[in-house]
Amino acid sequence: MKRLVVLGLVIVLSACGAARDLKPAAGKALPVAPYGAAATPKPTQLLTASSQARPERSDELLRSSEERQGNEFDLPPKN
Repeated sequence: MKRLVVLGLVIVLSACGAARDLKPAAGKALPVAPYGAAATPKPTQLLTASSQARPERSDELLRSSEERQGNEFDLPPKN
């Protein structure tokens, strides 16, 4: 019985996702265009993160195994 309840909840929750395009609420407008922008961005453009907000992961350091150069300021502590 518990399995049926859990299965029913999963089905109900999976149907909650919206597959429509986003639109502003009735009587509301999109935000004004950012300073220096030629046009007001569309909702899909506002939802995509810029490369500065979500930088790409760089694995370059793991691929290349190069010796580190010496650091003249990396001195042992004075006792």
